[in-house]
Amino acid sequence: MRWLAVALLFWALPAAAVSCEDVDYLGNSYTVCTVDATQEDLRLFYKDVDGGVIGSFGALEDLPSVGSLAFAMNAGMYHDDRSPVGHYVEGGIETMRVIPNAGPGNFGLLPNGVFCITDTSAQVYETLAYVANAPACRDATQSGPMLVIDGALHPRFLPDSTSRFVRNGVGTSTDGATAVFAISNNSVTFHEFGSFFKDYLAMPNALYFDGKVSRLYSRAQGRSDFGFQLGPMVGVVE
Repeated sequence: MRWLAVALLFWALPAAAVSCEDVDYLGNSYTVCTVDATQEDLRLFYKDVDGGVIGSFGALEDLPSVGSLAFAMNAGMYHDDRSPVGHYVEGGIETMRVIPNAGPGNFGLLPNGVFCITDTSAQVYETLAYVANAPACRDATQSGPMLVIDGALHPRFLPDSTSRFVRNGVGTSTDGATAVFAISNNSVTFHEFGSFFKDYLAMPNALYFDGKVSRLYSRAQGRSDFGFQLGPMVGVVE
């Protein structure tokens, strides 16, 4: 009856808060983490209670308010002082306004977008749609460019681009119930990364978080990337 004991033990174990897996697609490797936004405690993190920038997964794990960290990722571009480049809301408090106009760098490669989290949903909005709809986000971070907009690839992504970096981003389901985070495990172009969200993950909307500084924490995989000090982060806590 050993099989029965093992089965009962497996049944009694709590379900993982985040499902992460490695995926090979068209010659590139990605790690994909899927979050049930209706059930899991998905949040943004930037500063601690003393006003200091958290900056790393290790420091995030050490916060008393976090408890057990299941997953984390850098979540939006930031300045040299690690302050958000674009719109940022955490716990209902806005610390940076929406930037609706074009600007330098990838952030200004319009259209860009906003990742919005409520207690029971997560959605990626194109920035002007976000401004028009004014969703009630508990947490929000603006980044860019959009990878996928209403099922279409960003119009300025070039199939023959030679710009390659490790990149990360997020896509959301139409109903806002599922957020899918991905990071490339090798350098990829914007076209390759956006196509992965559009064609493989089938995300109707997806947003680029960053490149080169892209980092992932996955407790289930025993992974905690290190390197650059980070600005805003997104994570799931238990």
